[in-house]
Amino acid sequence: MARGPDGKGGGAGFSLADQLFNVDTSGRIAQEHAVLPGFDPERFLAEVLPRFEGLGIHARLDVLADGLEAQLPRDFPAMAEALVAAMPPPLDPTRRDDDFGRFVHAVPGVLAVRHGMDQPERALDLLHAATQRFSMEYAIRPFLNRWPDAVFDRLDRWAGDSHYHVRRLVSEGTRPRLPWGTGLRIDPLRPLPLLDRLHADPTRFVTRSVANHLNDLSKIHPGAVLERLGAWQSADLQTAHERDWLTRHALRTAVKRGEPEALALLGYSPDLPVTASLSLPEVVRIGTPLVIAATLESDAPGAVMVDYRLRFHRPSGQAEKVFKLKTGHVAPGAPLELTRRHPMKRDASTFRLHPGPHAIVLQVNGRDVAEGRFELLD
Repeated sequence: MARGPDGKGGGAGFSLADQLFNVDTSGRIAQEHAVLPGFDPERFLAEVLPRFEGLGIHARLDVLADGLEAQLPRDFPAMAEALVAAMPPPLDPTRRDDDFGRFVHAVPGVLAVRHGMDQPERALDLLHAATQRFSMEYAIRPFLNRWPDAVFDRLDRWAGDSHYHVRRLVSEGTRPRLPWGTGLRIDPLRPLPLLDRLHADPTRFVTRSVANHLNDLSKIHPGAVLERLGAWQSADLQTAHERDWLTRHALRTAVKRGEPEALALLGYSPDLPVTASLSLPEVVRIGTPLVIAATLESDAPGAVMVDYRLRFHRPSGQAEKVFKLKTGHVAPGAPLELTRRHPMKRDASTFRLHPGPHAIVLQVNGRDVAEGRFELLD
């Protein structure tokens, strides 16, 4: 089961919220703030731990913020100064990826939004320090909505920051469709000059964010994304490997939609003369794999990106989902043989199977080339 923002998904009995917010992690926060004059760690833990039961991730962050708030100065500049004084050392600035920090260190962002909205400059200073311990991508978005010019001025400076977590915040915090994040009221094209400065960043943590940002943008301004990616290829500021990786990652939704311009940018011509034969069983039972076999032939050589769309039967009508099959090459006299065992689970992470007529549509370089049908039985 996919986990949502409350962190309650996963296997039976598993709670991500319990893994992230518990006696040990809350004790860490208590001890860090014990350096502040008058802060009582035992009181903090006594107030927050009993309130965790049954709450998800973001609700537990609010509980931790309540516990700190009760013992911090009420004046926001003084509160921010205390929060910075209690922060652990910044995450290792020499790493290139996968150094996410601890979720409990997102609390300064919660308090910045609660108390700093009328003092954006001081609040942004706090977010700059805090994001070096855990990303402030959620916290910065309310400030973007209320103080867009001030925040963009700051983001312009942060795009050249020495710490890669700060640089990543520039891209991640301005994503048009950040999962579970506050919706933005800014022009979604406004951050593009910032991405121009970040797309060749030496850290994958930053460039992955840039790619995710563009993938979001491709759902509302696909032409702008293709234009930017084309310009970046011409600029040649990255190694070919990194440039190709970012382009593929940024265009993954466009590729699923079979957009010819996106596929062409990746080197897959929609006009490649490919024919295909597709073999499926007539009947498949829920819980057993669907065996897909296909053969691609072409009168011309070329690269192929092969996907398949599974058309589901629904009581209310059909639905589709795209799956990757293979990338490869075809040439005259050299057919490409493909097979896949697709698991037909009763309850997958994002859909439920229902008995009835189903279909597979084979897609090569964004073009439908073959279709086959099968009956799904219970």
